[in-house]
Amino acid sequence: MQLSFTIRGQGAEAVSYLLAKNPNNLYERDEKGFKTRIVYTTFTPDEIQFLIYVKPDAIDLVRNSADIYDITSYINDREFAVSSIFTSAIRKALGTALNGKPQEGYSKWVQHPFEMEIAFGPVASDLNDEEIHALFEPIGYQVNLERGVANKKIHDKSSAKFITLKGQQSLQNALKHVFLLIPVLDNYKHYFIDEKEIEKLERYGEGWLESHPLKQLIVKRTLRFENLISQSKFFEMEPPKPELPKVRLNDLRYQAIIDSIKGFPNKETIIDLGSGEGKLSTLLGFVEGVKEILAVEPSNKARLRALDRFHQAKEQGIFLEPTTMAGSLFYFDERLQNKDIMILCEVIEHIDEARLGRIFRMIFQDYRPQVLIVTTPNQEYNVVYEMDEEMRHNDHRFEWTRNEFQQKCAEWIAGCSYRVQFQGIGEEHPTFGQPTQMAIFTRKEG
Repeated sequence: MQLSFTIRGQGAEAVSYLLAKNPNNLYERDEKGFKTRIVYTTFTPDEIQFLIYVKPDAIDLVRNSADIYDITSYINDREFAVSSIFTSAIRKALGTALNGKPQEGYSKWVQHPFEMEIAFGPVASDLNDEEIHALFEPIGYQVNLERGVANKKIHDKSSAKFITLKGQQSLQNALKHVFLLIPVLDNYKHYFIDEKEIEKLERYGEGWLESHPLKQLIVKRTLRFENLISQSKFFEMEPPKPELPKVRLNDLRYQAIIDSIKGFPNKETIIDLGSGEGKLSTLLGFVEGVKEILAVEPSNKARLRALDRFHQAKEQGIFLEPTTMAGSLFYFDERLQNKDIMILCEVIEHIDEARLGRIFRMIFQDYRPQVLIVTTPNQEYNVVYEMDEEMRHNDHRFEWTRNEFQQKCAEWIAGCSYRVQFQGIGEEHPTFGQPTQMAIFTRKEG
């Protein structure tokens, strides 16, 4: 684990006095299972780079521990990541700079803003990239994140991050930021947390933490325990948040379909193609004006579960029980012709893309519903979920962007007497749209 500082500009060589480390000498100390080194890799009047390197002795770390007989102490990688262990190991070496008390004559440089670049890693953090940016950018840094190389047989990317910060800072402030925020990133404390941690938080946070947008997150991840958190001068009582019922995307999807159907003048006959266990078909059974629902599903197991769901729904009041049918999009069924509404809710992405053209020709030319409703995932939105997998479900054959879906829909209705309109379903992202996209095809009159 290592940390490097690169300082550029007039007066850069004064940093060696702020650190109280002679650039001609290698600083090396052994303490509590760690070997700490500080070395200058560049030293000119206008540019200095110094590297802080810590090598732990993993066995010595647990020599007097109750976990000495636990084999996990030999395979634990936490001691080799930049964490609270690292900052503890280097605190004594950087004490002069942290306290801002260099030799007399150099005190004017303590608060001098240098152009600096700080790099450290590897860091194992449960914070996402946006949250890491939000930790450092408000205090004047540009943030660059890189990930380590992983075993490609298991993962494409390593979970270990290497972080580079650029900005104008005094050396003392930069060290305070690093010493406080590295443990916040890692969220792992190797020592007992008591009132001394409050003092450290207030000493290192003074002058910048007061106005930080993530102040409460930093305080909570630093002090951990409510009795300590409440004692900090940075603590602010959060107003109670009203508990909102969690709305699943599936529910939003069904509601959008139901709302659309309620607005159609003709909705007496509805086909739910690929109805699964009958969740959407059950909701359709409560829509006023509907007189026939055909729940078409190839899976016998799913149809049996749907029947049980319909039976339970009948006990809730006025309910039109759907008719279950064994059927598939791959085979023509004359019973599905000339209905008012046909629905394909999250169905097409489970079918090989090459077969869809023929399926939609059968729908538009043979079945000829007044309205066809199709929903499918918006592939662009996957980045919001920070998914490791390529697609949202392992049975999906494809997932399309909004533009790709609209192009496909235009191809399917070419030469057919249908028009199409689009809308999104779910929470909207300003760049990536909404998680589900819906197309509503309407048959032209005449």
